Amino acid sequence: MSAWRLPAACIAAALACAPAAWAQEPQPAHSAAPTPQMQAVRGEEPINIDGRLNEGVWTTAQPATDFRQQVPREGQPASERTEVRLAFDDQALYIGARMYDSTGAAGVRTRLGRRDQSLEGDYLQLIFDTYHDHNGRTVLQVNPSGVKYDAGQASPYADPSWDPVYTVATRVDSAGWTAEFRIPFSQLRYPAGTDQTWGMQVWRFIERKNERDMWSFWGQNEAGGPNRFGHVSGLRAPRHRRSVELLPYVLARGSFVQPLQPGSPFEDRRSGDVRVGGDVKALLTSTLTLDATINPDFGQVEVDPAVVNLSQFEVFFSEKRPFFVEGSGLFDFGEFSCQFCSNVSTIQPFYSRRIGRTPQGFVTQSATFTRSPESSNILGAAKVTGRLPGGLQVGVLDAVTRRERALAISPEGDRFTEEVEPATNYFVGRLRKNMRGGNVTIGALGTSVIRGFDSEPLRGFLPSRAEAVGMDWNVYWKNRTYGWIGNLVVSEAGGDSAAILRLQNSPARYFQRPDRDPGANGVFSDRLDTGARSLRGIGGYTRVAKDAGTWRYEAALDFRSPGYETNDLGYLPQADYVWGNANLLRVWNRPTKLYRDMAVIVGSQQQVNFDSDLTGRDFHAYVGGQLANWWDVSAFSIVNTQASDDRLTRGGPVVRTPASLLMALNVSTDARRMVVLGSSPRYSTDEDGGWNWSADLSMRVKPASNVQFSLGPAYSASYTTQQYVDDFADPTADHFFGQRTVFSDLHQRTLSMNTRLNWTFSPTLTLELFAQPFIATGEFDRFKEFTATRTLDKREFDAQQISPIVQDGRRVGYSLDPDRTEATPNFAFANPDFNFRSLRGNAVVRWEYRPGSTLFFVWQQQRSGAQAYGDFELSRDANAIFRQRPDNVFVIKASYWIGR
Repeated sequence: MSAWRLPAACIAAALACAPAAWAQEPQPAHSAAPTPQMQAVRGEEPINIDGRLNEGVWTTAQPATDFRQQVPREGQPASERTEVRLAFDDQALYIGARMYDSTGAAGVRTRLGRRDQSLEGDYLQLIFDTYHDHNGRTVLQVNPSGVKYDAGQASPYADPSWDPVYTVATRVDSAGWTAEFRIPFSQLRYPAGTDQTWGMQVWRFIERKNERDMWSFWGQNEAGGPNRFGHVSGLRAPRHRRSVELLPYVLARGSFVQPLQPGSPFEDRRSGDVRVGGDVKALLTSTLTLDATINPDFGQVEVDPAVVNLSQFEVFFSEKRPFFVEGSGLFDFGEFSCQFCSNVSTIQPFYSRRIGRTPQGFVTQSATFTRSPESSNILGAAKVTGRLPGGLQVGVLDAVTRRERALAISPEGDRFTEEVEPATNYFVGRLRKNMRGGNVTIGALGTSVIRGFDSEPLRGFLPSRAEAVGMDWNVYWKNRTYGWIGNLVVSEAGGDSAAILRLQNSPARYFQRPDRDPGANGVFSDRLDTGARSLRGIGGYTRVAKDAGTWRYEAALDFRSPGYETNDLGYLPQADYVWGNANLLRVWNRPTKLYRDMAVIVGSQQQVNFDSDLTGRDFHAYVGGQLANWWDVSAFSIVNTQASDDRLTRGGPVVRTPASLLMALNVSTDARRMVVLGSSPRYSTDEDGGWNWSADLSMRVKPASNVQFSLGPAYSASYTTQQYVDDFADPTADHFFGQRTVFSDLHQRTLSMNTRLNWTFSPTLTLELFAQPFIATGEFDRFKEFTATRTLDKREFDAQQISPIVQDGRRVGYSLDPDRTEATPNFAFANPDFNFRSLRGNAVVRWEYRPGSTLFFVWQQQRSGAQAYGDFELSRDANAIFRQRPDNVFVIKASYWIGR
């Protein structure tokens, strides 16, 4: 047995023994409890939202009580009493809750933080299924400090971007703590008609006991959700009237940046501007809402983290812009909720960061200086979301971005402009229908991108149109123990033949690969067609699983045909594959002396392309859970077999990748403590001599109830033996279809440290600081090539074949003479070594000076630099970061909410 295989065998044996070593008696089944009911009452006197619960309605309303524990003593009565009452008048829904504690105020744990921030401590959470279709969730949560968390109004899961305007007050007293809500009916969506019956679930968390109590009970091994909620009747909600909410803003921005092109007349070290715009929210019908934005601004958004990407694929960054985040849940496609999900691959035909993206074109004419816009200006965007009378959920989004032009100066000194992003219209339409009590959901999605060009070079670079149409479904049975989910999307992009050729040759598919089998030019085509005016394909995902019980399992299939293309409005790193997996899970939820819960997973997955090349196969195992001391610990291992790689040569023929082993550990200490530590070390090795290891430490310190500081240093080092460098057309390379593809060994090191400080002065006034120093180096050595296609064997170029190119004492590149003859030309490529350093950070003061109205003070700073050497020296590289001149951006933004 080779050395790299031995640890895998040890881990597999340990995991196989784990269930037997930690065996326990089967957990008894819980008797089916009747669905709890409660009655909302009309308030006949004004209710003052102060958390005191001294109005008469709170003594007459029927409470929701008789909570049961889900954790730690599953099914047992809650250790502390909880009472929740509902009242209403013609304008609002009121919630009054009393959370008793046997130790009084001393037993209440709480922290102060920003709205929607994840915080330790006690909390009360109410979830309403306002349409009573057993699928929707509207979440309202508060902790004893009055910090709100809210999410909704979406299904099958709540949308955390939802931020309704409502008031809540809390108090801590000798009996425990209380919460009092006032939620205007104008902020909620529910069926037409005044008499309402809603589903409701109430959760209470008691931190000092790590106890999670619930009103309508289901066990940890059961698939709960809105179909298991209790019922609230007696609500007489008013019919929604047409209303309009306005959120105008004014913004002042000052930039102090270093010119990227010294001497350019287009770049100023100092610049400033003032913007005015706003958002509109209009209730079109009782269940349909229009959201629109005019001249939107995203100045207070947190910066993306620094990365070094040596692959051919785009790095994914999550959406952070408020307009696109809010209400985005309805537009999610192919997403689903389940008790046990692993290796889920989303198809993502809609990726909102495509709207307003950095211009994709560039100046094609000769120019001394150029300046291109940082982003495409969004002239306006609007979306309509809600439900039709029959319960059909609808969402429509349309956005228009203006034509962007780069400024340039020719070598003769003449100024000119060139189009770098066309005027574009983006459209997304979404439908979703719940049936059979929420056990069946069927949806549809359509996207469209239409571009208008005034530049021939850009017309030959980008498709003039792109469409995608798809459907998704969730089907559950036997009380949602079993489920079948799936989605299917058909795409087409059309335009100039040069633009379509670029898509065919892109890293997502590499149609130009010389060893492809010939195929027809249809939906499943992978044949290069230089005259094609369109590209079409199909993609999908399906999963069948048992998602409840102590034993669970799943089988999934995911595929993208070679011509599938959705990157104009979606996110697609790769097409041309069929992937499948299967997993088996065993869970233990009954606490023992060793652990409080535990899970073991074993499984395998495999991937092939449409030429039937096996491009990936692994066997994996996982064990994890929460120890008796409340630490979370998990470990997993993945064994990858040898496989073909149809991407490594960047459009060249298929080669092989070595078998490998990955081992990883995750540890996190008790989150209730003042100092919380975590670490996720990883190590991998392969049979070709490559290796990778990484170590990190996350530390969260909570010196006060309103202050949290986190520090996350991380270091990784890797060595790979087949890093792509460059390729050249070479008729003498008959072993590689006339292509000379250069690879090398690469020793890469990365050091970073994410640092955050959250200081909350009140639930409406916060200071947030973020900084990320980042150093990445890459040293390339032992340049080589594969000896043949579909093999792992490589031969290294010797000193007679490759020599450095030196200018001014620096190595700037290499000259390659692969056949050692003067009769054939040499090839040259740039020195690929790199040393990159950066520091990114921002500071945001956020003050909600009145409900729905916010004032922002923002400071963003970035400094970065790079050198063409690959060694890592901490003191030198760290000092180099601070020797870089920083770019600073200051923003002040004020918005004012006008509504009812």
